[in-house]
Amino acid sequence: MKMIDDVIIIGIDSGYGNIKTANCCFPASLSAYDREPVFKENLLVFEGKFYLIGEGHKEFLADKTKDLDYYVLALAAIARELNIRKMTCGKIRIAAGLPLTWVSGQRDEFRDYLLQNKAVDFSFRSVFYHVEIVGVDVFPQGFAAVADRLSDFRGVNMICDIGNGTMNIMFINDKKPVSGNMFTEKYGTHQCLLAVRENVMRAHHTTVDEAIINRVFRFGTADIKEDYLKTITDTATDYVEGIFQRLREHEYNPELMRLYVLGGGSCLIRNFGVYDASRVTINDDICATAKGYEYLAELNARKGNSR
Repeated sequence: MKMIDDVIIIGIDSGYGNIKTANCCFPASLSAYDREPVFKENLLVFEGKFYLIGEGHKEFLADKTKDLDYYVLALAAIARELNIRKMTCGKIRIAAGLPLTWVSGQRDEFRDYLLQNKAVDFSFRSVFYHVEIVGVDVFPQGFAAVADRLSDFRGVNMICDIGNGTMNIMFINDKKPVSGNMFTEKYGTHQCLLAVRENVMRAHHTTVDEAIINRVFRFGTADIKEDYLKTITDTATDYVEGIFQRLREHEYNPELMRLYVLGGGSCLIRNFGVYDASRVTINDDICATAKGYEYLAELNARKGNSR
């Protein structure tokens, strides 16, 4: 969260698995109720409706404006960031993003979606908030996470941003992004999770909780029997090989370029990939993209280009 004059810039990385801001991360899921639910630890109340943030499972949507969910999740993100500063009101500029190849076609619609209410009154975790949304900037995912360090990208570099639903690929050559060489693949961690569940069912005739799978993804292991662990790690290893195959299809050559991996799926590469660590950089900061959105929005504001 950055402040310019009296406007607070809040970066919101609205992923399909998690919502990230510069300082927090929470599941991109919610359940809506017409009446106040019994359990309300993460309850958000907006326009007479009750939303439990982090409950349920949000399905993959290529267009995030098709329902109200990502708007409500953005309000929860704003509340979390304001709470860190012990604030409950203010003028907010949202810095958000979309997959690399979707930005041009969806930027205006996504901006209007987040701007649908200029003044917003809501409560989150029993705290009342009043905010004024004064503007929205929409940036390309992946690039935002490295925008503040372009001077480090000498020579040819491939950026690979692995999220929950998509994988974004782009090149940065001699410190400059190559706009005509960007790709978005539906090849995120959620697809790997589905492959794990299918293989566990096939091999062991049972289901496995997503929390166990995600722990193996993050740390490479979990407190489960060895045969189950082997099925999960073997599946993840095969999936990561598939990621590298996709990168090679987009002209990745480890001998001629450096690879920079980021996003929540970077742990898959770290734990299950085979690569030359001297030529591959893994950024484990899951909030890096949200921080990048704030950096770019601040640049825009100082140049007077934002609206």
